[in-house]
Order: sequence, then structure tokens, then C-alpha cells
Amino acid sequence: MNKTLFTLLFLSLSSVAQAQYTGQPPAAPPSVPSSAAILKGDGAGNAVAATGGTDYGYPGIPVLDVATAYTTLSGDRNTLLRHPSTDNNARTITIDSNANVAYPVGTFLVFVNEINVLTIAITSDTLTLMGANTTGSKTLAAGNVATAVKVTTTKWVISGSAGLTWVLPADMLWILAA
Repeated sequence: MNKTLFTLLFLSLSSVAQAQYTGQPPAAPPSVPSSAAILKGDGAGNAVAATGGTDYGYPGIPVLDVATAYTTLSGDRNTLLRHPSTDNNARTITIDSNANVAYPVGTFLVFVNEINVLTIAITSDTLTLMGANTTGSKTLAAGNVATAVKVTTTKWVISGSAGLTWVLPADMLWILAA
């Protein structure tokens, strides 16, 4: 069972069937009366009525092509941010601070870099590269993908394919030159 996919069943307008996810699949699927209305998510966090013939699964992640320097907006929640192959320029996508865009904990951003170099930066919050446990901006080489997940109010973690690396801060360069 996919933990991120939930379908709500309303048995009638006056009574709501509630289920608690325990991590274990149910012994048998629940029976659904023919009068049940089925709701689905609209991709923006809202429940909407599903109609006949509708795919009740998650319809897919929204995709935003980024061909300029870009700072995330509230509408980018749970979005794939793609640096397209048609833009052969190094680009930076910045995750805005919680003070400006208060994404809920659990929000994810997927980054796909099709060409050149993509820098994934963050304003005043913390971005930690999992595994290496380094913080700060990250670079994503061409042909790679990374996913950032907000784990606390001001902390994001990021992981991805081998082309995701730590960017050495400019103020650290003098240490290496010595």
C-alpha cells in the first residue's frame, strides 16, 4: 500500500467513515456501499469529487520548466522543477525561507537537470545533503535528479543520483589556497 496515497470515502453527507493507517494492510478490503461518494486530491491539497471513469490514483507530479534563476513559490509545493535541455546555461533554483513561504513539513521538491549545471540553493533555512551530512547549496550535474524534503519548519534534506554534490562556500576557498 502506498502511504502517500489516501482515498477518502464518504458514506453519506452526515456520516464519514474514518480509517487509521497502521502500516499494515487490512485483512480484507472494506465494503463500499453503492451510495458512497469518492473524493480525490486535485494536486493542490484540496479534495474534489471524482467522476466516473476518473483515475483515482495520484495523477502525477506537476512539472515546471526553469530556464532562469528561480526562487520557489508556495504553488511549487510537491512539484518537479526541471532545468530543460533547451537552456544550456548554468542555473540556480533557490528554496525560499520558511519566513517567506511556509511549506508544511513533508513538502517535497524534485529537481531534474537535463543540461549544464543546476545549483540548488536555500535562503536562511538549512539544506542538508543526506549521506555526506553537509549543509548549504548543492550542485546537480546534467542528467541527474534530486529530491528535497522539508523535515522541520526550517530544515530540508536532499538526496539524489551520483551527480548531486556539495558546493564549497566562497568564504572557504581561502583555506584551500593557503
